[in-house]
Amino acid sequence: MPLLKNLLSAAVLGSITLLSADAIAAQTLQQRPLAQPAPPANTAPSPNPVPPAPLEPILPAGTSLQVEILRHYPMKAGEAIEGRLVDPIYFQGEMVVPKNTVLHGTITTLLPDSKSRWHGRLLGDFTPFHTAKVQFNELMLPGGPVAFTTQGPTTGATVLHLSAPGARPKQSLVKREWTQATDRLHQQIAFFVDPGLGDRALQILYHQLPYHPERIPAHTAWTFELAEPLPLPDQPAGPSEAAPSATAPGKPETWSVRALLSAEVTSATAKSGDPVQALVVEPVFDKDRQLVVPQGSMLVGRVTGAKAARSLGRNGKLRFSFQQVRFPAGTGPVTPDRPVEGALAGATAESSQGLSLDAEGTITPKSQSSVIAPLLLTMLAGRALDNDGNLTAQTGVASNGFGLVGRVVGLAAGNRSLAAGLGYYAAALSFYENFLRKGHDVIFPKDTRIEIETTPLRAPILKPESQ
Repeated sequence: MPLLKNLLSAAVLGSITLLSADAIAAQTLQQRPLAQPAPPANTAPSPNPVPPAPLEPILPAGTSLQVEILRHYPMKAGEAIEGRLVDPIYFQGEMVVPKNTVLHGTITTLLPDSKSRWHGRLLGDFTPFHTAKVQFNELMLPGGPVAFTTQGPTTGATVLHLSAPGARPKQSLVKREWTQATDRLHQQIAFFVDPGLGDRALQILYHQLPYHPERIPAHTAWTFELAEPLPLPDQPAGPSEAAPSATAPGKPETWSVRALLSAEVTSATAKSGDPVQALVVEPVFDKDRQLVVPQGSMLVGRVTGAKAARSLGRNGKLRFSFQQVRFPAGTGPVTPDRPVEGALAGATAESSQGLSLDAEGTITPKSQSSVIAPLLLTMLAGRALDNDGNLTAQTGVASNGFGLVGRVVGLAAGNRSLAAGLGYYAAALSFYENFLRKGHDVIFPKDTRIEIETTPLRAPILKPESQ
């Protein structure tokens, strides 16, 4: 009996053990994860990876463009005109529209030019002078014309390109006056020797007439902004014009930063310390092709000297410089503002202002005063009162006022006093314009294109934020 009892106990214990093992095995199979496919043996990248598609360039609204015409156009509303882009346009550091690209536009309206009208009437010219408002709406690209819209029509003016000369030694008063007289003599000689003498002579004759046709002169420029974003079609990339500037051996590298003024700056209202800002429109690279100033950066500076125009023909003066560059978001180091030191090296302005730029960056209107003109007119007017000469010749020479009208009236009247009166009127008007009236102010409108010079020692080298 004990033996049988032991055998039964062993059999029961074995059965329990086998059942437990089966249950454990069943649980392990249910929780086992699915087998993952083995990675391929060769994981090397494709020898010819497909590059990502380039972004289509889209010029944002507010992009500034300056257009210049190369020939004369009649002052007529509805007249179609053709201009050329003065400066290239960049998108994300790459040039997308080259310089001299053709644009088409139309003269929309004619506005009365009151200042020119009154000045002309004082000289016997009764032409109803106008100012043309022009709107450009088509950009001619290699892939075809692209239509765009601007923020309304704009008025233009003939453009003067200023560039700073090299530093000059200090000169005495006599030497400066001699230099100015020599410059005026060269300008008078250039009137006769430069191309286009016939057209210039015709314009002088026109301004002696009481009425003459108007025109928009060649090299008139308009600055306007895009009203809406402008997508540009795919086109072959042109040569980059953002190449580093050459530097003379033994001298520090010089960078030229081209920018647009964000607001008007004028010597009439500016005070020393007033803020000045300019938007960088072309990327700047150093001699090693490293980006130092990206497109879209903001130059921040201040007015360092300003003097308003005063009476007795004293012209205004203006000088400003830049001390800081603010990089656009996503470029440059963590600190967005970096100190720089830049001086004005070039600018575009209305040629009617007759501005000059010295080596220190001071802008002043060129002196147009002449002592000879009023003295000569006074002497000629006095000839009419002499009784020892030919009456017709003396009255014709003396009657210089009111242009051709005054000349005809003086000859037809045959009166010495009338001819002398016309001559003295012309002499008095010339004396007032040369010495008594208020001088000219320096005016740089919004979006005036300027060029700033700085050096690598005064500006940072930019690298991506991730480095």
